[in-house]
Amino acid sequence: MANHNLGRLTEDIKREISASMTQLTDKRISEGFVTVTHVDLTSDLSYCKVMVSVMGDEEKTDEVIKVLQKAEGFFKKKINARIKMRKMPEIIFIADNSLDYYEKIDKIISKLPPIQEESEEDVAESGSETEE
Repeated sequence: MANHNLGRLTEDIKREISASMTQLTDKRISEGFVTVTHVDLTSDLSYCKVMVSVMGDEEKTDEVIKVLQKAEGFFKKKINARIKMRKMPEIIFIADNSLDYYEKIDKIISKLPPIQEESEEDVAESGSETEE
């Protein structure tokens, strides 16, 4: 039961932070493409890790993370107004670089030579050789 409530609370926090980002006036946030990809809440509600994906280079991502961390009080206020919690967690923003990682893996895979499928005759011949 507690895990279900924690999961629901995590999704509610993710939704509130995403909605609140549109209200920030900092140009680095409003002009950039910033997305909350994942929220991880500890079971004792002490910490809330917010994974954020930012369109742009690493320098811009670091800048956006710093701005979001400075706005932690703003996000806490917005969350508290909509979600009643016995304890407000400390919000930690972390850059989510998984899209860059997937892109790098995709490039590596695309450089690999295509797989040549074996015909049924090749499979039958290789099977008869191993039986002898």
